[in-house]
Amino acid sequence: MNVTETKLKGCFILEPQIYSDSRGYFMETFNLEKFTEKIGYKPNFVQDNLSVSTYGVIRGLHQQLPPFAQSKLVYVLEGKVLDVAVDIRRGSHTFGQFITIELSSENNKQLFIPKGFLHGFSVLSEKVIFAYKCEGFYNKESEFGINPLDKTLNIDWKIKEGKEVISEKDKQAISFNELNPVSL
Repeated sequence: MNVTETKLKGCFILEPQIYSDSRGYFMETFNLEKFTEKIGYKPNFVQDNLSVSTYGVIRGLHQQLPPFAQSKLVYVLEGKVLDVAVDIRRGSHTFGQFITIELSSENNKQLFIPKGFLHGFSVLSEKVIFAYKCEGFYNKESEFGINPLDKTLNIDWKIKEGKEVISEKDKQAISFNELNPVSL
């Protein structure tokens, strides 16, 4: 497994080793021992989620407030997304900065997003099946979000104008300028 830390400390791109032959391929999607060795952090993943979406869907930007904050290991089983992580860690020298990475069933890349980051993705293929390993259980009362089309962040979601599909909850989310890092 190749592991690369992004410009956002603690946020890693993982590229699992793929074993191919005439029958297809085999890939280990997660191994706690190898993950801990490469990342230097031992997660306690307690929940796996799947999301199925169609072209133009933008999900996010989401996070849960402490003590329910979640780290996530995300990857695509079918299709292609533009995945986004935004650093909202209080005192971080990269506060407000974000990374984007294309995750697909072709490149098999994964992204580890630690606690203290907003997360979202846009669907670039006709359909996507997106997987999340979560550290910490979902807690509706602690969830919050930033509008994915926020002008301060100005994320290019790579979706044709007018083709964006965004939930009402995400459209009504606060702007990045309204974020109070003291409460994070």
